[in-house]
Amino acid sequence: MIRMILAFFSLYLATLLLLVGSGLFNTYVGVYLTSLSVSEIWVGALMAVYYLGLVLGARTGHKLIIKVGHIRAYAASAAVVTVTVLLQVLISELWVWLLFRFVAGMAMVTMLMVLESWLNEQTENHQRGKVFAFYMVFSGLGTVLGQLTLPLFGQMEYEPLVFVGICSALCLIPIALTGRLHPALQVPAPLNVRYYLNRVPVSLTVLFIAGMITGAFYGLAPVFIVRQEVSSEQVALFLASAVAAGLVSQWPMGWLADRVNRADMIRINAVILTLLAIPLWGWWSAPFWALIALACMLGVLQFTLYPLGAAFANDNVDPDRRVGLSAILLMVYGLGACIGPLLAGMLMQQFNPNALYIFTSLCAGVLAVFVRTQHISGDHLSQDAPTSFVPMPDTLQSSPIASVLDPRVDMEHDVSHEPVPEELLAPDGDAGSQEPEEHPPAGEGEDPSAGNQQQDGADGQGDAQRVHPG
Repeated sequence: MIRMILAFFSLYLATLLLLVGSGLFNTYVGVYLTSLSVSEIWVGALMAVYYLGLVLGARTGHKLIIKVGHIRAYAASAAVVTVTVLLQVLISELWVWLLFRFVAGMAMVTMLMVLESWLNEQTENHQRGKVFAFYMVFSGLGTVLGQLTLPLFGQMEYEPLVFVGICSALCLIPIALTGRLHPALQVPAPLNVRYYLNRVPVSLTVLFIAGMITGAFYGLAPVFIVRQEVSSEQVALFLASAVAAGLVSQWPMGWLADRVNRADMIRINAVILTLLAIPLWGWWSAPFWALIALACMLGVLQFTLYPLGAAFANDNVDPDRRVGLSAILLMVYGLGACIGPLLAGMLMQQFNPNALYIFTSLCAGVLAVFVRTQHISGDHLSQDAPTSFVPMPDTLQSSPIASVLDPRVDMEHDVSHEPVPEELLAPDGDAGSQEPEEHPPAGEGEDPSAGNQQQDGADGQGDAQRVHPG
């Protein structure tokens, strides 16, 4: 383990520094603007445009890296992030901040593409899972440490912005001094979105709603906890506890997800998330220790929705199209993260800060209703299902390049960017279905339409996802 960390230490260190700055900034914006009595809609909008920059900046970053190389593209992007952050010290107009955050999102995704493509290029297939797991740990650790640095600044003025700028500049050093060779970067090709919509509509819904919940949390949870009249140390502890619990819980959640029907597990996760958010609706006041306990439990549930949905999707897509699947899932998750802070901000502005968790309950409730095994057939089950659960970053601080780090993909045989045969796009999905004899009949009391759900020895974890009409 130590040898692997040392082998990629410069890349991991750059990731850690980058995410420390990002984690602090997201928390600082909510706390600072709340102290100025700025509307929650503005806070949500700042987070939304940042995520929009992450989603839309991938192609621009790809072109930049191809044109000038990895180190130059990384250095230029780090400079852009640093400048946009420091300009917020000089300019206070919020509409200008929206522009800065969008540009920073585009620059950030370029930096992440450099780091992730480097990790992928110099990772052997048998090490891919471990390298990806350590990358996720350093990403999550950076976000947690960034939030915990908030109490170091007595007053919420410009000092945190300067520290974020310093982190953005410091993360240049390990990359600028690295002795690693430049990795190859493939030119992106169009993906056939229709194929994935036909194969995994349930997983796409899970990822979209998970993005809404996560985006709303990172943008507006600082506003919620500040309005509980707590100290800056308690604000940082509340946010860091939720993220840390979500990070640590991914391994035990993965053990469970590989042994339980994944559709049922997603639904149970959503039901519990809906109920656990109710104590934070504002009907009664809770001591701070109870807020921390709820933050940890909610973090476990909301930050594991992404990898659960991704594992469920991989069960129902052909192995040679999983790189494209990862890119589609990340895009859908990002779009949800753009919309979530805006909707939650509107609710909080209309009612009160506790409406953030009313929004969380509503989103999770929709999942609980939508994801049902009775609505799932076995038409598109992959021959290697159930695929392994893979812990994945939960902060959207990733790029489409991260898809090739997923140990469930095979880059040598992947055809995600090639045309999809028309028979695989047929609405009835017959061409992609498994032969009936490969699946045992539905268990007693199950819906006959879900008869293809179970795969021998898998407890139904590889359920295919074609929603039945009506």
